[in-house]
Amino acid sequence: MNKVFSAAWRFAKREAVLCIAVLLAVISMCFVPPDIGYLDYIDWDTIAQLFALMTVMKGFQSAGLFSFLAHKLLKRAGSTRKIMLVLVFLPFFFSMVATNDVALITFVPFALVVLRLSDSLRLAVPLVILQTLAANLGSMLTPMGNPQNLYLYAQSGMSFGELVLTMLPYCALSAVGLFAVVMCFRSAPVACGVPSAPLGSVFGLVWPAVGFVLCMLALFDIIPPLIVAAALLVFGLIAARGVLAKVDYSLLGTFAALFIFIGNIGNIGPFRDFLSSVISGRETPVAVLASQIISNVPAALLLSGFSDGWHALVVGCNLGGLGTLIASMASLISYKEIARNFPEKRVRYLLVFTAYNAAFLAVLMGLWALLEFVIL
Repeated sequence: MNKVFSAAWRFAKREAVLCIAVLLAVISMCFVPPDIGYLDYIDWDTIAQLFALMTVMKGFQSAGLFSFLAHKLLKRAGSTRKIMLVLVFLPFFFSMVATNDVALITFVPFALVVLRLSDSLRLAVPLVILQTLAANLGSMLTPMGNPQNLYLYAQSGMSFGELVLTMLPYCALSAVGLFAVVMCFRSAPVACGVPSAPLGSVFGLVWPAVGFVLCMLALFDIIPPLIVAAALLVFGLIAARGVLAKVDYSLLGTFAALFIFIGNIGNIGPFRDFLSSVISGRETPVAVLASQIISNVPAALLLSGFSDGWHALVVGCNLGGLGTLIASMASLISYKEIARNFPEKRVRYLLVFTAYNAAFLAVLMGLWALLEFVIL
């Protein structure tokens, strides 16, 4: 019995967001008894698109594509400042197509290897924090950059260009800010032996490329997302089971549970009316605040059920990824790397992380306020 409880507790700590989402869904079932209508709550296209993109990106990652490209870019870096610039802007740009969590899973461990080889581990904390910021900020720009954008893009009916233009001012200012912060660090020459990163097989590169094209066709409503997901699932079961095993199914489960919770809440009249009155006209600040507590993906799913202010929700849920460690669940990836490699630096990391995030959030919220004033 103790072993079962211990295993359940470890799972709950590892998948806290999933467990909370399931708990909320179960509680909501007490007010709206389960029936066949529950199936209509779930946005199956979003689930399918998310699964397909995660599968494709895991395929590229397994083939070593991201590490290979990073290696090529870093070969010419001869100073700590140049190394930092490359390692910060790699996740910034890659997150636009590879999602923020994949960018961090790929480049944070790679960055620590580079710092060890260049005898620059003193930069580990600020560099990993800047990489985390870069992944969360770069991913704001595109629908496939992060899960909340993918969901809001599908729900809102926005065009691809419309979402990009909505987030472009914030993304551009973020790039300037990241560059300015890196330039504040003292530059020292290094003889950096960047680790070799060979590419995988041709087959390992071709199938994710084909899958990515299919994902883009689904994103532009040319092919139904369910067909793309089904095709990748069948292919994975036949030829890429290792890749399928690495997909974040807990994220898919979190989405499904939150869809059920939101659907049930929407059927409770008084509560639905209360949330709608609180959110209406305040989508961006409410999304930012909600993200600090429940993270920006659940915030997007929850708030979208009670407001159709899509542009404001997109801005709020993206900027809401800054702030606390759980504001964007991708940030936990970086924290775990620091905790595993430098356990003595965990407290320092959290303090510096919060300070950097608060500064960037304040600047970007200032830009939001300025744009709101100009528009109005």
